[in-house]
Amino acid sequence: MSLAFHWFLPTNGDSRHVVGGGHGSTPGAAGSDRPPSIAYLGQVARSAEQLGFEAVLTPTGAWCEDAWLTTAMLTQVTERLKYLVAFRPGQVSPTLSAQMAATYQRQSGGRLLLNVVTGGESAEQRAYGDFLDKNARYARAGEFLDISRRLWAGETVDHHGPHLRVERAKLNRLPDPVPEVYFGGSSPAAGEVAARHADVYLTWGEPPAQVAEKIAWIRGLAAAHGRAPRFGIRLHVIARDTSAQAWAEADRLLAGMDPYRIRETQRALARSESEGQRRMLELHGGSAERLEIHPGLWAGIGLIRGGAGTAMVGSHREVAALVEEYHALGIEEFILSGMPHLEEAYWFGEGVLPLLAERKLWQRP
Repeated sequence: MSLAFHWFLPTNGDSRHVVGGGHGSTPGAAGSDRPPSIAYLGQVARSAEQLGFEAVLTPTGAWCEDAWLTTAMLTQVTERLKYLVAFRPGQVSPTLSAQMAATYQRQSGGRLLLNVVTGGESAEQRAYGDFLDKNARYARAGEFLDISRRLWAGETVDHHGPHLRVERAKLNRLPDPVPEVYFGGSSPAAGEVAARHADVYLTWGEPPAQVAEKIAWIRGLAAAHGRAPRFGIRLHVIARDTSAQAWAEADRLLAGMDPYRIRETQRALARSESEGQRRMLELHGGSAERLEIHPGLWAGIGLIRGGAGTAMVGSHREVAALVEEYHALGIEEFILSGMPHLEEAYWFGEGVLPLLAERKLWQRP
């Protein structure tokens, strides 16, 4: 089976430095180096398509542009590329969301994938009018996906749940294909929702031993429901012709991080309700020392950025070997990014993907 590789759309701005944001942290001013205009994001998307990436992930939150609107515009400047749209159930009714997905599939030629994000920060959720706590948000997400999947199957849905209620809901036109659901989360509540609904379970880039534990956990939960999801991982990447060049780039990114900014970001991220964010923070402990937490896996990104905070660093062959190591655990999909996203897509696409093709692990879509 060919591995799937996806890229990332920097809808909060791009830079030659690490742009912060997410999980309660404040986006960095460096995002203004390359504002997230359709012109620039179109460059990134077209480059990803040309290089052979299957899809691009677009984040969600108050710190970035709206994912639905931005990607809908970008479908008009790409041909094959799919869009993995992150969204938060509960901010829009499940019937309207299911209809939006169906419309997106028709207008884009079936290029929508969905990354369901429950929302890890209550303060941000309240700004959008959502006052549920974390466990209740996961319970609502489960109801939301129950309703959506039934609507996409052509059913007329009556649902009277603790958090959502619809009566005689039905779609006049069904999505073709039904968009796959990507879902992540490290808490027990997240695991239960993923087990019942995820087509692809996503983890952030923890060391392989911890990733193996997560895969085993979700496999066991999903098997109890008669399901077998695929597994994906979210990582940054710094790949160069030589290992020394790659680590020099990591050192450059680290040198560009202001110590005050690191402290403030770590203080903000420590308040996060996200179990995944807690696990990311534990990888470096807020310290810029000993950031290589596994051979070729660097935790420096997480010093000033919320969410996925680790990067594969090394020569093209070393990065390809780390990809193989994760694949051996059961990872089939890789969602990658780099700073800046335009140039780094070429480093990986022209340096690493051909090596994986030689090893029969990847073929161009």
